[in-house]
Amino acid sequence: MSLEARQASAGDSLIARFLRLIRFSHTIFALPFALGALFVAANGWPSSPTLLLVLVCMICARTAAMLFNRVVDWSLDQRNPRTASRHLLLPKPAVVVSLGMSSVAFLVAAAAINRLAFLLSPLALAIVFLYSLTKRFTAATHFFLGAALAIAPIGAWIAQSGDLDLAPFVLAAGVVCWVAGFDIIYAIQDYDFDRREGIRSLVVKFGISRSLRLAQLLHIVMLAMLLAFGFAARLGPIYYCGMPLVAAALVYEHRSARRLDVAAINRAFFQSNAFVSAVFLVSVCADRLV
Repeated sequence: MSLEARQASAGDSLIARFLRLIRFSHTIFALPFALGALFVAANGWPSSPTLLLVLVCMICARTAAMLFNRVVDWSLDQRNPRTASRHLLLPKPAVVVSLGMSSVAFLVAAAAINRLAFLLSPLALAIVFLYSLTKRFTAATHFFLGAALAIAPIGAWIAQSGDLDLAPFVLAAGVVCWVAGFDIIYAIQDYDFDRREGIRSLVVKFGISRSLRLAQLLHIVMLAMLLAFGFAARLGPIYYCGMPLVAAALVYEHRSARRLDVAAINRAFFQSNAFVSAVFLVSVCADRLV
């Protein structure tokens, strides 16, 4: 029995099981990029209502996306040894109801921000839902996941300014490359299962070695995009001082991935990417708020 199943059967609360089902701790990946874009667009600290609504939108959109993924992959997850116990955390009808509630909450919060945010909110939901379907028809699914997370900084920028600019799109491009790169690394642990089930991924298509090289290239491009974002957003030297730390975290992640050890990959996946997003946010805040 997996850790998830043991914890679920040990009498964990409904909330604890729900948070584990949606991998709430992984919110730390995209949220700092949204907040960073928000602080840059505000040229400092945003208003409390705007900050609160952006947080609500981020949490609800991500929750809806994860629940949609669980629903459409319900039977597939049961066949994968890594995810076989997910369906024990909550019954499927409860997941469907929660999906509807989180989607509506996102749309309502977006409507409360401004007109442009509301008009684009259905498109945002469509993008984050699409990722869960892409593994059935394309090996580029990792880039669709990147796009799903990349709308966070664009949405935060719109929330603050009510308009669009070049800077959030440059940052979004960096997020796409970053997420696609680390998702390729993460997909290595499902290589045998994906081949057996006919699941499309670049790791299955290119093999592990070539996929790891592609992930390295994507993370190099991501670093270039973060530097370009600093230029487009007119950030100062403090922001650029954080970039070597981002590079070091990515190097650590790739060195861990080369060992092809599942435990090392999982550890590097969370620690390195959480560190990358945190350093980005701290660098932006230090530049804009100090």
